Amino acid sequence: MGYTALYRKFRPSVFEEVKGQDHVVSTLRNQIKADRVGHAYLFCGTRGTGKTSIAKLFAKAVNCEHPVDGSPCGQCETCKHIGAGTSMNVIEIDAASNNGVDNIRDIIDEVSYSPTEGRYKVYIIDEVHMLSTGAFNALLKTLEEPPSYVIFILATTEVHKIPITILSRCQRYDFKRISIETITDRLKELMEKEQIAVTDKALRYIARTADGSMRDALSILDQCIAFHYGEELTYDMALDVLGAVNTDIFSNLLRAVLEQNVLQCITLLEEVIMQGRELVSFVTDFTWYLRNLLLIQASDNMEEVIDMSSENLLRLKEEAKLCDRETITRYIRIFSELAGQIKFASQKRILIEVALIKLCRPDMEHTQDALLDRIRVLEEKIEKGVAVAQPVVMETPKKTVVKAALPKAVPEDIKQVVASWKGFTATLEPPLKMYASGAMLSLGGDNQLLLVVNNTTAYDYLAKEAGNLDRLEEKIAEYFEKDIKVLVQETDSREESEATFPDLSRLIQVDIQEEE
Repeated sequence: MGYTALYRKFRPSVFEEVKGQDHVVSTLRNQIKADRVGHAYLFCGTRGTGKTSIAKLFAKAVNCEHPVDGSPCGQCETCKHIGAGTSMNVIEIDAASNNGVDNIRDIIDEVSYSPTEGRYKVYIIDEVHMLSTGAFNALLKTLEEPPSYVIFILATTEVHKIPITILSRCQRYDFKRISIETITDRLKELMEKEQIAVTDKALRYIARTADGSMRDALSILDQCIAFHYGEELTYDMALDVLGAVNTDIFSNLLRAVLEQNVLQCITLLEEVIMQGRELVSFVTDFTWYLRNLLLIQASDNMEEVIDMSSENLLRLKEEAKLCDRETITRYIRIFSELAGQIKFASQKRILIEVALIKLCRPDMEHTQDALLDRIRVLEEKIEKGVAVAQPVVMETPKKTVVKAALPKAVPEDIKQVVASWKGFTATLEPPLKMYASGAMLSLGGDNQLLLVVNNTTAYDYLAKEAGNLDRLEEKIAEYFEKDIKVLVQETDSREESEATFPDLSRLIQVDIQEEE
């Protein structure tokens, strides 16, 4: 027999082996013991939290010939058949590939036949949110009033996509993310059974990387063991396999940033890249490191919250004294913004280098936290006796912004749109809502509605990304019941917008004042 992956080999066979979902397990066991089993259940939660495993256990338990405290015995013929996947009474369906009306009709036809063994026929529909609208409608009646011997268990990771008519017919159970401690203890227990040497630090790191998913943790552990087969799996080995960065790098990087040493920051990044580390994980982990630093500054009793060794925790406390909360908050903001951009970027290294230069050069930004960081740097220089050059301020004559003249005649359709623009944009979905509401309304060629924006991102989204401008025109047509052609123009600033293009909202305000 071939090798079986850890997450398959150690799938729970009784309710006692399920970890981290006690609220679900207790409720289901009580229902079985009291013989109050429902006809439809909805299991929802993130991946790898035990939805399918508990569904199979529940199917075993309701059909078990000799249940023990609401849990399947695992010894009777029914339990053995269900465990081996050969039972005709437990039907698993993957809704991702069987999502049509015909697939559901097949289920409805089968429901009319009573179980060949045991008490119940159990239908487990995984990723049920993938069913089509027609398939959901076909399932409704059967789901509401199935035969007494049928149980439906629906599992999904995206419960918001399921129609309310389906939700109202099911008992809903929300599966929680499993804690790092629970995952670590389970991995340790399984490694003792497998007689494989793994350090506690490596197990804890794998548990944190799994992000609340027991299945992901077992898969990552399987990968690490295979890479270093026959050796004791250490923390450093786990970092190598996963392409992660050692905490020492983050500590050195933070100190280089605080010293405004751009060369040292770029050198450390080069070291990370040459080691073959994953840059997306690097950004995420450094943001997490800064988060831990902020928690240490916020309170003295954060040891239980921060997942870190006592040695690293001691060093983190030393670094917490080197900078203030506002500075760390600024660093977190910059790297959080970077984390959202880097996933789909082709030049990840350049984005990280720009972010590191921003950290070292607060004068590149004009936000409040950047100003506070600049003050901190100046205070440190003064304390060290470094002469701070006074900036030469050149007075420049202020430019008088002349607003563009309003057109004498504006089409009534455009006036109506401008007058109700605020109410209209409130009906849009983000990010279209944000970009449309922030634009200045003007008049383009051939008396068309012109949106003037002074943000490159907004211009790219509205004018360059295919389909967005068409979708805005469709929404305008639906709301105002009129076909309005929309143009988009970009300027450098709001002042330039008003100087170049007439602001139609001023015209509407004039008309309203005259009517009063």
